[in-house]
Parts: sequence; structure tokens; C-alpha cells
Amino acid sequence: MSAHGHVDLGHTVAGWTGTAIALVGTAAAGAAVCASWTPGIWIGLGTVAVAGLVTWALHLAGWGKPSGPRPESQWDWRVRDTVAHTGHADCLGCRLSGPRRGTAAAPRPRSAASLPAADSSA
Repeated sequence: MSAHGHVDLGHTVAGWTGTAIALVGTAAAGAAVCASWTPGIWIGLGTVAVAGLVTWALHLAGWGKPSGPRPESQWDWRVRDTVAHTGHADCLGCRLSGPRRGTAAAPRPRSAASLPAADSSA
């Protein structure tokens, strides 16, 4: 049993890869700051931006995780997302990827019953 209990923490190939690349970028930018090397700072920050793009591309390729809980059989980080090719509902990354995924992943309208109740005591 893990320290977090029996839950899906969303560890994915996209998440691990993006985090590793961003870590390298921030370490490079930090070292460049210490060395007073301005081009190195920009190279490090550019690497962090690339980490975001790589994570997004891997998410769209099915190596990410949709929002919300997944079945326990898909908790392993090496399991691909089976619905990534059509897009995820309520996923900004899927909607930004183009019209085909954007229309498939358009957020569903929320009913009045699913909205949180307003606090009338205020």
C-alpha cells in the first residue's frame, strides 16, 4: 500500500517526460543565472517551453490521462489512453489541437442539478 492510499495519481508517460524535460530546463536556467550567462537563461527557459509542447503532444498521442478517475486497470503509467484520438471532454489541450478533436471534446452543458447550490446565508 502506498502512502497516498488506493488512488490513481495520474502518473503517465506524458507527465513524467514533461516533468523531466522541465527539470533539465530549470536547472540549466538556474545554472546560467549563477554563471551570469544571459543566453543560457533563455536556452533554459526555451527548454521549459519545449517541455510543455512535448507533454501536450504526448497527451494527444494517448500517453496522457483524461480528467477524472480512471479504471484501476489503467493506473499503470505505461497504459495508453484509449479515447485520446477523439479528444477528452472538458480538456483545453484537446480543444486547442484542432477542429476535429475540438468538436469531439466540446464540454457538455451542465444541468442545474449538477451546479453547486448557492449559499443564501451570506
